Amino acid sequence: MTHAQLAKKLETDLSQGLTTAQVTERQHEGRNVLQEEKPPTVFQKVWRHLSDVASLVLLFAVLLSTYLALTADGGWTKTIVIGSILIINVAIGMYQEHSAEKSLAALKKLNVHEVTVIRDGDSQVVDAADLVPGDIVLLTGGNQIPADGRLIAATDLRIDEAILTGESEPVKKTAEAVPEAEELGDRINEVFSGTGVAQGTGTMVVTATGMATELGAIAGMLNRTKARMTPLQKRLNQLSARLTAVALVGGVIIFALGIFYQGEPLTDALMIGVSLAVAAVPETLPIIVTISLSHGVNVMAKQHAIMRRVDAVETIGGVNVIASDKTGTLTQNKMTVTRFWPAGANASVSVAKMHVNDESLKLMRLMGLATNATRQTVNGELVEVGDSTELAIVRWLAKFDHSRSELERDYPRLAEDPFNSTKKTMATLHDTPDGRYLLIVKGAVDHLPLQQTAAEQREMMRVHDTFAHEALRVLAVGYRYFEERPTAPIENLQTDLTFAGLIGMIDPPRETAIAAVQQAADAGIRTVMITGDHLETAKAIATQIGILHVTDDVITGADLRQLTDTELTARIDRISVYARVSPEDKIRIVTAWQNKGATVAMTGDGVNDAPALKAADVGIAMGITGTEVSKNASDMILTDDNFETIVAAVSTGRAVYQNILKAVEFLIGVNFAQIFLMIFAVTVGWGAPLIAEQLLIINVLADGIPGFYLSREPAEPSNMKQSPIGRSVSIFADGLGQRVALRATTFVLLTLGIYALGRFGLSANDPLMGTTMLFMILAIGSMIDIYPIKRRSPLTWASIKANREINIGVCLAAVIVFAIALVPGLQHVFELTAMPVLNWMIVLVAVFVPSVILEINKRVQRKRRPEEIQVEDVVD
Repeated sequence: MTHAQLAKKLETDLSQGLTTAQVTERQHEGRNVLQEEKPPTVFQKVWRHLSDVASLVLLFAVLLSTYLALTADGGWTKTIVIGSILIINVAIGMYQEHSAEKSLAALKKLNVHEVTVIRDGDSQVVDAADLVPGDIVLLTGGNQIPADGRLIAATDLRIDEAILTGESEPVKKTAEAVPEAEELGDRINEVFSGTGVAQGTGTMVVTATGMATELGAIAGMLNRTKARMTPLQKRLNQLSARLTAVALVGGVIIFALGIFYQGEPLTDALMIGVSLAVAAVPETLPIIVTISLSHGVNVMAKQHAIMRRVDAVETIGGVNVIASDKTGTLTQNKMTVTRFWPAGANASVSVAKMHVNDESLKLMRLMGLATNATRQTVNGELVEVGDSTELAIVRWLAKFDHSRSELERDYPRLAEDPFNSTKKTMATLHDTPDGRYLLIVKGAVDHLPLQQTAAEQREMMRVHDTFAHEALRVLAVGYRYFEERPTAPIENLQTDLTFAGLIGMIDPPRETAIAAVQQAADAGIRTVMITGDHLETAKAIATQIGILHVTDDVITGADLRQLTDTELTARIDRISVYARVSPEDKIRIVTAWQNKGATVAMTGDGVNDAPALKAADVGIAMGITGTEVSKNASDMILTDDNFETIVAAVSTGRAVYQNILKAVEFLIGVNFAQIFLMIFAVTVGWGAPLIAEQLLIINVLADGIPGFYLSREPAEPSNMKQSPIGRSVSIFADGLGQRVALRATTFVLLTLGIYALGRFGLSANDPLMGTTMLFMILAIGSMIDIYPIKRRSPLTWASIKANREINIGVCLAAVIVFAIALVPGLQHVFELTAMPVLNWMIVLVAVFVPSVILEINKRVQRKRRPEEIQVEDVVD
């Protein structure tokens, strides 16, 4: 629109501004603030954790034991013990949510508090929240843009839009009417809320405020975007549901048998139900999971990855797609001169193979003199100031022991014509050692007024196009000598230049990123590049790093928007590079991969990345270059901005998940055994062989204490040579179900046999003797089982010694269990009895039976799968 059309549409006066009455009327339609999603209350958070399947079982047990304590004088031991476990579980869940969502709060901080506007014909300072469409806002260098607007005046105005578009270079703006553009980065006569004035001055008329701005659209997406339940949460919920189903069915059967078949009192039948509920729930599993995740957090922090959500530690281990930004993560975020071509040379030269000669030194001198960037050491630290392109030139000089200051000692600068985006050149005039005067002009090759033959121009453009095809940013330089100091302005001297040469520069890939991408591929993880940069640049870098292969597709944001969601999902696994994308595009990419069943990690550093970071299974923000918005929307923050750190975090996450699966195997096998043991014993008329307190000692102390230290078990040697575990894969996959079933069956048969032997064979129908032997077998035998479970390879003395903490935990738990069985006072509290030496000898032999069977099974399974590469344990 023209300025007149704009004023008519917004019903404002572009010189006088709005009237006070107009402002008051328009403020009723909404303030210039971002709306925030209402957070859940503490009660809602507590209830969400109490509604977990395992928590409901424990809650039922607490209520039932409380009722029995009040009505049948059964004592409060069960209520206190089970209630404590329930409170701990809820507290753990609340702790995992302690890092509250701060994304929108950070977005709101981007809204400046005061701005200068023109109202009623006067300039005045107002609160940015009070702006309305039609307001006239004055902009100067350093200002943040308070709302979306159209420029009506601009003087050398450049806006830093990196937080919205990802573009690192400030955008030159104009106040003129231009053809409408879809991409934010191409709307050169508009400015957007949250961006900043890099240089120049301007005047804007507000066109949108609050949630109607581009920043508001991102805030809206953050409100609508929900984080998915992690794979581990889903699997543990399914596991709890299965255990609960077994416990409920068993409880109903036992209750019915007790009441109608054995004629037991109602309270006794209910007590057996409470005991079965306690047996069904792996009370320490949530604690062990949290300890494992927290240990993973500490390990990752040492690897420069800060986890904002504890449960994301497990999720990162299951990632099979990493959508990575280019600049700074895969690349060095340092423009670097990589090729150059002195005029007339036979071929261009790689800087890596460069030898300084007269031709190269001349080109370096001309480029260095026509540069304003500086590079110097201050208090022991290297400080670089200037445009990224010019910094590439001074780094090139420094690489060969030259500097701009050294050059200017011999060629002092006399005048300068600054770079201008319209003419795309910069010129400087210098005195020379031989008394002449040197004019240097550097800039875009097609904007240099060169004096060339047709053949020379063709050769220059051939080299230029070769550089451009390699996605290099190309810069040309020309010069002209004057015998006497020119009196005309420097702007009028730039004609008939002698061409000196070209340089090509790029933000090079990190060497470590190339190896990390390959390591990710070996681990079955696909890496794709999502960037705001141009397509050719993205393609070149992606090819060098190993992300883009011959058969892969590349796509721009404009082309992406032509695809429906269904079409994008169908093509998503063939696309490796996305260029010039918008925030909405990034969410669509993440969602399309998730629709394919992928677990997606995405990196980002700008406000525009925040919604996609939140939508991804693991959002990864940059700690150095990232905005507060991106950090608060993320699950993980890289303190070094390196892609290799992501791969290291995946390795740690996989180790954590492996250890959690080992904890599940360690605890669940015994839980299943306890359930079927209880059901069988009651069914045959033996009554409940274990009471709730005994079950809690086994589940919480005997298994729980050693289980806590499974988190410190080192990763399996084949950790990063296996494919990621799919989201739909059962927790019992990869042989875990078979191992749990074998262990549960072993314990059921062993404990039933031991109970019968102790009660009927070694005593005259003494239930306490059978219970004591059974208790010791379950408590000691299950804790010893941690050794064959903690390593997938056959057990060795080295692997037993590898985790010192587990050995300490087993010894501590064993001391507690033996104290309960041997100390008379504790025997009475937990309803056990003293055993003769023969009974003890039988128990001490029987406790090793499950471990022996597990080791035999481990070796049999390895022989059945010879196609798998068996990697021997390596112990430091």
